Amino acid sequence: MPAHKKWVNQVAWEPLHANADSARFVSVSKDGSAVLWDRATGRREGTLNGHSDSVSCVRWGGDGLLYTGSHDRTVKVWNPDGLKLVRSLEGHAHWVNCLALNTEAALRQGAFDHHGKCADEPATRMEAAKAKYLKVKGAGSELLVSGSDDFTIFLWKPADAKKPIARLTGHVQLVNAVAFSPDGSWLASGSFDGSVRLWHGRTGKFVVTLRNHVGAVYQLAWAADSRLLASGSKDSTVKVWEMKTKKLLEDLPGHADEVFTVDWSPDGERVASGGKDRNLKIWRR
Repeated sequence: MPAHKKWVNQVAWEPLHANADSARFVSVSKDGSAVLWDRATGRREGTLNGHSDSVSCVRWGGDGLLYTGSHDRTVKVWNPDGLKLVRSLEGHAHWVNCLALNTEAALRQGAFDHHGKCADEPATRMEAAKAKYLKVKGAGSELLVSGSDDFTIFLWKPADAKKPIARLTGHVQLVNAVAFSPDGSWLASGSFDGSVRLWHGRTGKFVVTLRNHVGAVYQLAWAADSRLLASGSKDSTVKVWEMKTKKLLEDLPGHADEVFTVDWSPDGERVASGGKDRNLKIWRR
């Protein structure tokens, strides 16, 4: 599928509760565009043009909207069905590096439980996926956060307003990772300043700084029960933080170089990590 004129930065699938066949996905690129695709045919459904620089990140929300973050310092909200720009969210003073939705875990899991099981009938799967999504979202619209090279994080209600709910400050270098806990209670941010900061998931109120890394934090991942948070870093370690105590629970050395990616297994019993040493490691709780 020849997709873009420059490299592809990220892709996102349409939520299961919106389409039982998961028939569409979107790709974003260094070339400044976002392209909508039909999975079955491999054909391009349309192109979302509006950013003036590289599109670094994308999320497909549960309310039928697409969100893209760009080096042009904006987050844009799109209607994928009409291929139309809904609004542009402005305020960052530098590149937008990362986005996260408070409903992201529910959208990712869809109708599946932590054992990978779900109903056989498509209609039932859609109903189960929607119920899970609505439970996490609660009343009103879903929430979006954006992290930037300007050291800040903005908390948005993107379906309803152009202005952010809150501007989260405290990091002293660029913000490279943001992640809501699966239950939406917490927001974690990771920065090149080596810290992980924890915020209230609804208000953006600062909670605590988690310090133990001695290099840039590249990625964050929550366990399914929202009790543990893993972080991967330039310092070649994976660290696991406990939300009950707000302290380091496990220090996982072993990689010979920078750790670029971490993720939890659906049952929350294992963490997988990969990095610059070209190795994958699996850690058991």
